[in-house]
Amino acid sequence: MISLTDTQKIGMGLTGFGVFFLFFGMILFFDKALLAIGNVLFVAGLAFVIGLERTFRFFFQKHKMKATGFFLGGVFVVLIGWPLIGMIFEIYGFFLLFRGFFPVVVGFIRRVPVLGSLLNLSGIRSFVDKVGESNNMV
Repeated sequence: MISLTDTQKIGMGLTGFGVFFLFFGMILFFDKALLAIGNVLFVAGLAFVIGLERTFRFFFQKHKMKATGFFLGGVFVVLIGWPLIGMIFEIYGFFLLFRGFFPVVVGFIRRVPVLGSLLNLSGIRSFVDKVGESNNMV
């Protein structure tokens, strides 16, 4: 089992609440207050989990500047009050930032009994195969 420090536990909680508020804000027709709270909690939780220096290095790598611009720009646009446009920017930036993790996630989900069989359905399989390739999403 992975041992977490108290700071990382707090970060996991903040990240979890951030994802919850983001999801709930989208369900409630892009409520800007919930989306803003979710954005702040998600980014703060990420910083608590991996540390401030590693968070800064992750977001500001030279080859990830476009992705970081879209993601943090989307957070800013949500905070100034245009939630739909901001979420579109954020989602695009999120996929660009975390595209290296998608093959790992797809491989893990394929080993889960019920979810793995769902991913092997004919319509879903081709999409998941494309997402599972790391260099395919440029």
